[in-house]
Amino acid sequence: MKKSNYEKAVALRHELHQHPELSNEETWTKQRLMDFIREQTTLEIVDKGNWFYAVYRAGTDRLNSAFRTEFDALPMDEVIELPWASEIPGKAHKCGHDGHAATMVGFALEVDQEGAANNTFFLFQPAEETGDGAIQCVDLIKSEQIDEIYGYHNFSGLAYQAIAAREGTTHFASKGMTIHFEGAPAHASRPEDGQNPSLAIAKLIQALPGFTHVKEYSGEVLATVIQIAVGSEAFGISPGEGELKATIRAYDEKDLDRLQTNVETFAKEIAKQEQLQVWFTYQDEFPETLNHKENVEKVRRAAKSLGYEYTDLLKAYRGSEDFGHYTKQTKGAFFYIGNGEEYPQVHTSAYDYRDENISRGVEMFKTLANMSD
Repeated sequence: MKKSNYEKAVALRHELHQHPELSNEETWTKQRLMDFIREQTTLEIVDKGNWFYAVYRAGTDRLNSAFRTEFDALPMDEVIELPWASEIPGKAHKCGHDGHAATMVGFALEVDQEGAANNTFFLFQPAEETGDGAIQCVDLIKSEQIDEIYGYHNFSGLAYQAIAAREGTTHFASKGMTIHFEGAPAHASRPEDGQNPSLAIAKLIQALPGFTHVKEYSGEVLATVIQIAVGSEAFGISPGEGELKATIRAYDEKDLDRLQTNVETFAKEIAKQEQLQVWFTYQDEFPETLNHKENVEKVRRAAKSLGYEYTDLLKAYRGSEDFGHYTKQTKGAFFYIGNGEEYPQVHTSAYDYRDENISRGVEMFKTLANMSD
């Protein structure tokens, strides 16, 4: 990667870091990225509202290769000292999407200046953290007849700047599940006059671990309690409603559906016993992310051709990633660039994206954009 392009990408990364925006609120971020590409390259830009993509066209007889980045931040405070620290309280780039977006911009600069063997699509996606960004963008696959798509994530716990990938499932499917119970309030001195959902919620919490250890699942499943809400600070009132929020996740979507059905069935049984109404809502829904064998092989070849350390991951990552929506529609692979074995994990206060990984990501993308089938 040219030094001048690297310096521009790093400066932009720091600027993005100072102005974090949450999922589906990335108005400034999206416009800044579009303006940068418009000012610094001659690439075609297609504005799709919440998202956009840029295009380098090599010819009608070439592969259509897409590369995706996300650009949303997290609802976290910046507590570490950084010259480019977040200027917005309660919001910070603690997952590295600022670095991923800067990588894509650096890649665009290089392709604009040097060209590429394949038709190259630079996809800038919002709202990865909530799982609905890729859903907004997935029509690109059909509208531009995309043959393959790639993305990457920085990865703590992996050797510094090593490349890693995995064939098949590389990220679990998951969704946020809210179980709403409704009974009837009563005076706290006469709880028998109402229906308090506290016992039902307690029973459900105790039962959740058991739902992840049944033989019907083909792979690992998890159920994590996120929040419990019952009543208020009114000591004279026995509450009449409450809810339990949990994240359910599984190695594949079939198991996730089974887990959801099992939890719903048990919750309905408890509600009937306790004379409560119950209903369910869902959010932050992610599919499994499935890597295609031939594209993982391309990632492996690209890393080795560049002299980079490469590792085949043995296990799927439990965390979810909405990139899976793309690989349901076309071939593709999602890979990782190491932050170092002891580097702070993403989504923690101590984390900040490592700028040096920008050049590594750019070189990987460039090599993939020049590979044929």
